[in-house]
Amino acid sequence: MATDTTPPAQPAGLRESKKQETRQLISDQATRLFISQGFEQTTIAEIAAAARVAKKTVTNYFARKEDLALDHQDAFIASLAHTVAVRRSGESALTALRRAFMDAAAAADPVSGFAGPEFARMIADSPTLTACLRGLHDQRESALAQALVAATGAPPDDITARTAAGLLGTVHRILFQRIQDLTLAGHPNSKITETITAEATRAFDLLEPSLGDYAVA
Repeated sequence: MATDTTPPAQPAGLRESKKQETRQLISDQATRLFISQGFEQTTIAEIAAAARVAKKTVTNYFARKEDLALDHQDAFIASLAHTVAVRRSGESALTALRRAFMDAAAAADPVSGFAGPEFARMIADSPTLTACLRGLHDQRESALAQALVAATGAPPDDITARTAAGLLGTVHRILFQRIQDLTLAGHPNSKITETITAEATRAFDLLEPSLGDYAVA
């Protein structure tokens, strides 16, 4: 009788865990290289060598080189829309987004811009990553518009939802950049939180007259 020498299949949970470990390893090595020698100057081959994987493995996990640097982009794009979708009873979209931003600032949330000076410098020094970040802001605004359409029952091309998303998205875009600028200026997170909280209050207050009662849950 022949002996089956095929190794036993790994449980699905273990396979998924190993995939996540490999993905995180590749991302960590890529970020280290991007910070030390620049995004444009770093090659996929160098990242693969640092992570001790094949180049094909890198591209299997990350379709674009930019994805290696901005690996939380899905959470970033969905963040505003998710806040609107789960807003509390009686809350307007503006109130929910204001509250969520203040909470994120207090927690120094990386998705809101608190990514540290080295990461902020990496973005600022790379035309490719700067352009990619602009695109992510646009996608986040588009996702927010869709959430506002769903929240109000408006048609998909509703100008009010699109305008509200544009205003709210712009405030978040400005605050994100402000956090980056303060980080690059050498301020600690505690000082950035103090500054950005006061500035965010003024920015959101500007929208209160027009959006204070919009998309109330």
